[in-house]
Amino acid sequence: MRTDLFDFELPPESIALRPAHPRDAARLLVVQPGAGVQDRHVSDLAQVLRPGDQLVVNDTKVIPAQLAGRRIGRDAEPRIEATLIKRLDGSRWQALVKPAKKLIEGDTIRFGNEGRVCLLGHLDAQVEAKGDNGEVRLTFSFHGPTLDQAIADVGAPPLPPYIASRRTPDEQDNSDYQTMFAAHEGAVAAPTAGLHFTPALEAALQARDIAIHRLTLHVGAGTFLPVKADDTAEHKMHSEWGTISEETAAALNAARATGGRIVAVGTTSLRLLESATDPDGTIKPFSGDTDIFITPGYRFRAVDVLMTNFHLPRSTLFMLVSAFSGLDTMKQAYAHAIANGYRFYSYGDASLLFPDSASR
Repeated sequence: MRTDLFDFELPPESIALRPAHPRDAARLLVVQPGAGVQDRHVSDLAQVLRPGDQLVVNDTKVIPAQLAGRRIGRDAEPRIEATLIKRLDGSRWQALVKPAKKLIEGDTIRFGNEGRVCLLGHLDAQVEAKGDNGEVRLTFSFHGPTLDQAIADVGAPPLPPYIASRRTPDEQDNSDYQTMFAAHEGAVAAPTAGLHFTPALEAALQARDIAIHRLTLHVGAGTFLPVKADDTAEHKMHSEWGTISEETAAALNAARATGGRIVAVGTTSLRLLESATDPDGTIKPFSGDTDIFITPGYRFRAVDVLMTNFHLPRSTLFMLVSAFSGLDTMKQAYAHAIANGYRFYSYGDASLLFPDSASR
């Protein structure tokens, strides 16, 4: 499909720079194809859903993946910024760096700014290989838990560029950019639909017999990137690692067999569920990488309802929600959201999407 079909105009003032407080005070746009939209709040979620529905949240934990340093070992020492995007093993990470043109294979980058240096000493990394579009493979001087601690000491929250370009990340982001479910470190972007949940909302859902299940998908920086190709068929997705336990898969299959709906909290949960589901709709345990790319025409096998934030124009995520609820429906819903002051992107408001008949 043509990428420009997924374009729309978004006023800069619609982009949220801070989340709502409390988190479940965010607005919730309920979108039902053929039945229009409803303006609600996230705190209403238990009333909007049905007893027996099964929510699936992503319990990944965001690491401080934004690193700043300098190239050392040659005459000049230019500043280098790196965003870790995928762990390869105990000492190696795939990263996006800028300016990548200042680096060659074999260079050493020393991370850590004055006054904020890793307790273990400066954190050095060697450029093992260079790829396209600023991607490099870095081999760090530490390994395993020691490397994790070093990254925590010198790193910063990897806020999306549409926030970081408009204000400086601060200590508040350390908690704001983490969901209440965060348990397993490895993400370099938050599963932002989960940011809306609070203990009070969780209790309200449980009181209405709506269960919450957990899976893990370590979100990569590719989630921020618009599609640059003119045709969606030419776009290559970054792979991300995820896991669904046997217990979670069995519980979801059992609930669905008795009429319960699966409600994916976030596109990350949806993508992993769809990656783990057989053509007959059976969800299987899963552990591995997925690079699933969902565009209109995809037939959804696992997910019945989707809760998600408002996404970038021409992004893979707007393509996904258009596949789920229909492109025309989503363009109308986004136009309504913009006209009525909804807040967009990672720290913004949420939508609750029901499927278009063509996506089933």
